[in-house]
Amino acid sequence: MGNVFGRQARPSRVTDQDRAILQLKQQRDKLKQYRKKIKLQLERERRLAKQLLKDGKREQALLLLKKKRYQDQLLDKTDIQIDNLERMVQDIEVAQIEIKVIESLKDGNDCLKQMHEVMSLVEVERILEDTKEAIEYQKQIDDLLAGCLKEEDEDAVVAELETLTQGEDTALPELPTDPQPAVPEGQTEIKTEREMLAA
Repeated sequence: MGNVFGRQARPSRVTDQDRAILQLKQQRDKLKQYRKKIKLQLERERRLAKQLLKDGKREQALLLLKKKRYQDQLLDKTDIQIDNLERMVQDIEVAQIEIKVIESLKDGNDCLKQMHEVMSLVEVERILEDTKEAIEYQKQIDDLLAGCLKEEDEDAVVAELETLTQGEDTALPELPTDPQPAVPEGQTEIKTEREMLAA
């Protein structure tokens, strides 16, 4: 009949490695329960063997101690199996982390390759050269605007002014002859013409 509400089932995010880890942990937990059960049984048999010795039943106590010795060996094997399972779980988890790291490195490498395809070395060199030229051009403009003309530039400007004024009778305005106003008391700073215009 399909899905009742028309939604598609989402893919499971549980991987095969996750299932393997879960099974290993479940098996480890069962072995731990088994080990606990054996330890309780060993303690019980040890007490029973003591009681049999007190009662003078040496043969039965010896048989019970042999059984206890066999169960001790089973307990040792169980501990080894638990250690092996825990080591396997850790190895799988570390391998999963390593796979994620490798995938991340691969994605990063692919991204770098795509970026390198967009920007070739020739293109980068051209952009850097254009930027250098633009910076030099801007510096020239800044120098001109700041009035930092070189001596040759000053001479060229004066020569151009002379050629413009030749043939024309250019009358320059006369300088004022009025005395400068006195500076009010408390004002020690004399403003330049540029500062007065800016104010």
